[in-house]
Amino acid sequence: MRARTVRLTQRAAHVRQRLPHPTPLVQRGLGTAAPAQAQPDEQGGIAPEPAPEYLPAPHIERNPGMALDLEWALAGRTNASAVERRAAEIGTRRSVKKEAQAAWLLRAIACMDLTTLAGDDTPGNVRRLCAKARNPVRRDILEALGVGDLPLTTAAVCVYPARVADAVAALSGTSINVAAVATGFPSGQIKLEQKLDEIRGAVADGATEIDIVLPRDLCLRGDWAGVYEEVALFREACGEAHMKTILATGELATYKNVRIASMVCMMAGADFIKTSTGKEPTNATLAVSLVMARCIREYQARTGYKIGFKPAGGISTAKQAPMYQALLKDELGDEWLHPELFRFGASSLLLDIERQLYHGATNKYAARHHMPMS
Repeated sequence: MRARTVRLTQRAAHVRQRLPHPTPLVQRGLGTAAPAQAQPDEQGGIAPEPAPEYLPAPHIERNPGMALDLEWALAGRTNASAVERRAAEIGTRRSVKKEAQAAWLLRAIACMDLTTLAGDDTPGNVRRLCAKARNPVRRDILEALGVGDLPLTTAAVCVYPARVADAVAALSGTSINVAAVATGFPSGQIKLEQKLDEIRGAVADGATEIDIVLPRDLCLRGDWAGVYEEVALFREACGEAHMKTILATGELATYKNVRIASMVCMMAGADFIKTSTGKEPTNATLAVSLVMARCIREYQARTGYKIGFKPAGGISTAKQAPMYQALLKDELGDEWLHPELFRFGASSLLLDIERQLYHGATNKYAARHHMPMS
């Protein structure tokens, strides 16, 4: 029994060393914890770590946008074969195992915008979703991993505008953000005045983040000035709420269009650029994510502002999540592993990660129905 206790304590120390801890002091993310070293107890074993000191995450200055510079946006080139070759390497060049894998998966949860966006959403469904966001992993699993005291939540809950007030009420007293999809999600095929009204209504109901839909018809016609003007109006309507621009990359036809759309949206004041609505035939891919990450890097180099990235749609397994995290770490750095600058748009992903953590803690497999939504 004593040997087993020592092994569990050692495992907890390994997980904690690899996991920058979340903090309730920061509305949009994770802080960094002052390191705490495991010390020998009086009998020579390893005593439990002291509770970490939670510190605020670094402040990210918000992107104010800039005047449209089409020459810059159109100048870049994307080599499709090189992009796809580099993307294909991401899952094979990095291996994350055991305690390190648990830490990466816990971080993925903390960077998650939990959502269903179902047509049959009701206030009761939203309350269940918010309950899961508050407690995304069963407490017995966290305790078995040695991090039972970890104040783990998802970064946000994402709902339709009509359900924002329900989510705000259900998340009262927490630092979890309420995000709303707006501007005629998912197609964007409503009038501009209606799009702006939808944003303003969601913000008035308490949304702290707005996921807007890019006008793809303007993109496909090459009317980039029109795209810029519309997105800039969306940003103005958002006010203090952070704006994520959904490019719907599966409908933009080429990597070049993805690059131009990314640059134009950042110039118009986007806080995040997001791959997909989750409703297109092709959603998030590593190749498209690579193109967008390099646009973010280029924009930061030119302006000094850091833009967030959100892959969404089609990311449903625990095996996929570290690939996107590794891509962001390699291309942009460790800061983009925090929810201030990185989000997963996810629903089924959380349940698969919880099953993987259960296996890591117990060496047993669990069925999906063993991981409740609340």
